[in-house]
Amino acid sequence: MEEITVEELKRKIDNGEDFQLIDVRETFEYEVSNLGGENIPLSGIMIESDKIATDKPVIIQCRSGKRSAAAIAQLQTLGFDNLYNLEGGILAWKEKYDPNMPVY
Repeated sequence: MEEITVEELKRKIDNGEDFQLIDVRETFEYEVSNLGGENIPLSGIMIESDKIATDKPVIIQCRSGKRSAAAIAQLQTLGFDNLYNLEGGILAWKEKYDPNMPVY
């Protein structure tokens, strides 16, 4: 499984690169704080897989990186080969860039 660091994600955001960010946390977690990605909770990732791009990099993130890794494993069974796990999840982002960000 390919991973991307929060530093690499921030660089992509800052450079205006074309990618999709998917947050697989539950909706109540997403509402507390998010990085601006689309919220597709892990429990519905297979049902909503049609919302996930196949023609550009897709970064999957959660709180710590575990649920996003599970989401990637599931999506790879459908043939997705453009997925990247955000290493450390939103907790790593909070630690590096936004220590006051509330994370549920």
